[in-house]
Amino acid sequence: MRIDLHTHSSVSDGTEPPADVLAAAAREGLDAIALTDHDTTAGWEPAAAAARRLGVTMVPGMEVSCRSSEGISVHVLSYLHDPAHPGLLEEIARSRAARVSRAELMVKRLAEDFPIDWDAVQEQVAPGATIGRPHIADALVAAGVVPNRSAAFSGILTARSPYFVAHYAPDPARAVELVRQAGGVPVFAHPVASSRGRVVGEGTFHEMIDAGLLGVEVNHRDNPEAGRDWLRRLAKDHNLLVTGSSDYHGTGKPNRLAENTTDPAVLAQIAGLGTGSALVGDLPG
Repeated sequence: MRIDLHTHSSVSDGTEPPADVLAAAAREGLDAIALTDHDTTAGWEPAAAAARRLGVTMVPGMEVSCRSSEGISVHVLSYLHDPAHPGLLEEIARSRAARVSRAELMVKRLAEDFPIDWDAVQEQVAPGATIGRPHIADALVAAGVVPNRSAAFSGILTARSPYFVAHYAPDPARAVELVRQAGGVPVFAHPVASSRGRVVGEGTFHEMIDAGLLGVEVNHRDNPEAGRDWLRRLAKDHNLLVTGSSDYHGTGKPNRLAENTTDPAVLAQIAGLGTGSALVGDLPG
């Protein structure tokens, strides 16, 4: 059984529509896939329709963008939550609004040095998508400033760049609480991905665990091997689920579907714990 619990569509910062992500999963021979767009569930309906047509089990999910007290970016994957839960909806709506304001300010700064403006960025955003730095990166690629998204993020758009602007995001422990209140299963995404920048200290992990964290994404290309070993020990000590995923973004990142996968028994546990929504299709196996 092959299960990938972290993918993105053009509803957030992936490059393929939700139905195409499911089609790619079917071609790859995946049995189940979670759609986890940033701070939105707008892709669930078209993904579910494609899942039924293609015979791939779809796990409704979302990736909640957070920021720790140290100012470090943290992402919480939410599986099987209620997409209409008012508390969670309010929080992600606030984050999305802040992301737009932040993007506008970043583009204003970039426009002083590069051939880019707000209209050029909007051309890169799919209807209803959550706007963010990937769309600014795509505009820079279209303008010939950088060859691809990865180059944009390693240079012009890095958090250390003078063009970077921070934005509001909930504390990760608060996000975990809201996901649990919405009947979801919260899993800490790529928690020790030091290649992306600073990672949180052990105290943040324990705050999230105390708030109701249920799992950690251990097998992810951005988690170094030593960090994975530490995460496995943490998961054992605190009875956390261990997942593995690709973090697929279509052509937006080099990540490939099923490059890391999750054990079917873990998906069965997630399906049993989530009460806000349900799998589309049967449990694999």
